[in-house]
Amino acid sequence: MTPMLLIRYGEIHLKGQNRPFFEKVLLHAIIASAKKFDGYVDKGQGRYYLRNVKPQDMPQAINAMSKIFGIYSVSPAMEMEKDLEIIFQAAADMACRKLKSLSKETATFKVESKRADKRFPMNSMTLSAEAGGYILEHVPGLSVDVHHPDFTVYIEVRESAFVYTDIVMGSGGMPVGTSGKGMLLLSGGIDSPVAGYMMAKRGIALEAVHYHSFPYTSERAKQKVIELAQELSAYTGPIKIHMVHFTDIQMSIYEKCPEEQLTLIMRVFMMRIAEKIAKDRNCGALITGESLGQVASQTLASLTVTNSVIDLPVFRPLIGMDKLEIMDIAKRIDTYETSILPYEDCCTVFVPKHPVTHPKLEKILKSVKLLDSEALIADALAKTEVITVTPACVE
Repeated sequence: MTPMLLIRYGEIHLKGQNRPFFEKVLLHAIIASAKKFDGYVDKGQGRYYLRNVKPQDMPQAINAMSKIFGIYSVSPAMEMEKDLEIIFQAAADMACRKLKSLSKETATFKVESKRADKRFPMNSMTLSAEAGGYILEHVPGLSVDVHHPDFTVYIEVRESAFVYTDIVMGSGGMPVGTSGKGMLLLSGGIDSPVAGYMMAKRGIALEAVHYHSFPYTSERAKQKVIELAQELSAYTGPIKIHMVHFTDIQMSIYEKCPEEQLTLIMRVFMMRIAEKIAKDRNCGALITGESLGQVASQTLASLTVTNSVIDLPVFRPLIGMDKLEIMDIAKRIDTYETSILPYEDCCTVFVPKHPVTHPKLEKILKSVKLLDSEALIADALAKTEVITVTPACVE
């Protein structure tokens, strides 16, 4: 018997003739993540198998697999030959260990079996019954409850036989890269990392653009964004961050444009710059953390203005969510604590006292014409710094 990880995928099962493409992308993601544990991966019938992981590395391996989009669930399992006596003994050993882990003298259980290999001589219902009887006979303190058991012993008969008691839920969704690539407008706040997470879950590979306004924003604020991208990359894989120097644009807007329009005109420039970088990097869409009505630049009228100045589609996965819902996701994906660190970002610089909430497109564009937009954007792009982040390092 050999310990290993049994990895399941979910939504990919719904694919038709292009299913092998999704399976291949997911396999590559699993292999890349398994390298740090010296594990090797095989594909089975509706499953992936991660083998050769050291016992001390198993918890970290389970955590890493559960963060890969496309994986529905993961189980630490024992793999063995398809011999009934060996399967029953493994099931009893698993049940005994599970009982001890519950710190109880007595507990209830049931057995669920799946016989994917129809050549196996015992069907699923009979296998469950026989294995349950063996467990009752060999593990004192257990009784059967098929409706509300304290735990379940699972048996799967496939290329080999697998026995396990735990199912760790994965992130679900689609493998990153299967839906193209998007450019995430990444601030230092709570919302944009969550937006990136949600679009990556739908198969979008991410790059990011961040606007910093040195010396009005600190080096520590810039580092905060890098840390957010690192935390996000645990789910998405490596992320390129395009660090755009935004100070000169903000100063020009502040000096020449009506105060109440400052935030929205800054947003217009952000969208235009992001689109230029996105097209250069073959991204098919922009991604923002905007939520309808949350702030002045996120009213329906304001979003209409910012949409009108670019050609690429804009994905706003948080558009119908309230702040508490967004915060819950941020906490779950471990970006929340970094997001609330008290370092300023460029959106907090030159904030008008009374920003316009129902802007007219023609008035905003008229104000934009007061600026040398092309020169300002070209200068900002020329000064852009590109950083690649992974969970382990920054390049």
